Amino acid sequence: MEVIYGLIPFMIILGLGAVALLFWAARNGQFDDMDGEAHRILMDEDLEPEKKEEPENQSDK
Repeated sequence: MEVIYGLIPFMIILGLGAVALLFWAARNGQFDDMDGEAHRILMDEDLEPEKKEEPENQSDK
């Protein structure tokens, strides 16, 4: 039963740490754009693939 006297303060400190972490993340913009990153992977960009440069002919030697 004495172990509960150590667990209760530990759980309170752990809970306060989790709340502090949540507020820190919200203040630093972690939750600003929840849909943008999720939809960005689905966007089809119509970019042409880059052409590989062909090596120059070295027949001049």
